[in-house]
Amino acid sequence: MGSRPLPSRHWPGAAWFLNSASCRGRPPAERSYPGGVDLVAVLRAAAARAGLAAVGFTSAAPFPETLRDMGQRVAGGLHGRMRFGYADPARATNPRASFPWAESLVVAAAGYLPAAGSPGPASPGTGKVARFATGDHYRPLRAALGALAAVLESAGHRAALLCDDARLVDRAAAVRAGIGWWGKSTMVLAPGQGPWLLLGSVATDAVLRPDVPMARGCGTCTACLPACPTGALVAPGVLDARRCLAHLMQAPGAIPREWRRAMGDRLYGCDACLEACPPGGRALRAAGGRGEGRVALIEMLRMSDTDLLRRFAHFYLPGRQPRYLRRNGLVALGNAGGEGAIEAAAAFLVSPDPLLRAHAAWALGRLGGSEAQVALRAAARGEADPAVRREIEAALADEAPGRGSVP
Repeated sequence: MGSRPLPSRHWPGAAWFLNSASCRGRPPAERSYPGGVDLVAVLRAAAARAGLAAVGFTSAAPFPETLRDMGQRVAGGLHGRMRFGYADPARATNPRASFPWAESLVVAAAGYLPAAGSPGPASPGTGKVARFATGDHYRPLRAALGALAAVLESAGHRAALLCDDARLVDRAAAVRAGIGWWGKSTMVLAPGQGPWLLLGSVATDAVLRPDVPMARGCGTCTACLPACPTGALVAPGVLDARRCLAHLMQAPGAIPREWRRAMGDRLYGCDACLEACPPGGRALRAAGGRGEGRVALIEMLRMSDTDLLRRFAHFYLPGRQPRYLRRNGLVALGNAGGEGAIEAAAAFLVSPDPLLRAHAAWALGRLGGSEAQVALRAAARGEADPAVRREIEAALADEAPGRGSVP
């Protein structure tokens, strides 16, 4: 989940579906630095000044176990439509494929609590945004990585930033650099931060003393697995992107019907497994506060393309197409309900975009009631697109139970 993608595809971190086996092994032997300068100490001090939650060091050697795991996920179809690192796993697991001169990786972790806040309880007519996306929380991480790169360059070394970047499986790098450990949710967990982390690295030709991976794990805890609304965590450390709401909300095409109710009032991203994680829960309680985690759905749906892209510029949308955020908004509105929801959804039955007409039909079926039925029947008479017609027919047949509590 991170970039966004993405862009990490905007799950915090770009590599999913990996497990702790991907980062086992002994670190390379310590080597000295040119001129006797302890760059590791200088970089740690710079990281502290930049406000990073953690910084670690590892070699730029490949991640063969991670490449193996990614191959297994692809063979099983678990990557779904996800691209990012999966577009070229061999490159994403070998820093030297992109930077042949690299000797080391400086790996940084930025916590996005308490700045991200919490969305608060469900409220009719509003959609929930995952905490990592309540603002451009990658911006301070990029600035901190730039400060680390400046230290390296001032010492005469080459440096290249990798932030929200498909050229590196950043979670594997973070674990090997001792930042944290693999959670059974596939997230990296760090002491005091839990899984609420954004990750980035600097590739450099400096030979830096490597850190040792943490000898920690989740023990017998499996709280994240049953917390997933769609059962996407099919085994400890194994995630099926075809069922993952965070992935589906960033993927092109239609949201599969079988997962739309499970989306609940989510507009973008999903924090379910992070909230269920005991270290994640402790970090949330310590952070407290409320953030910009709720969006007025009808207002958002009525925005112009320009205004929508400006307000949500930090969201990953396939092809930067606003239609995908509106698609998400229609599903969230169908689940959340609220005053004016039927009128707002019905307006999209005449959209020139069949994707939006289809999701509007689903939303109306979910909302239910005579007003929704009238709008659907009127749309059915003039609808020529077969896929949209099927959505309308399914919506008319939907019993549309009351909203109740939003899942």
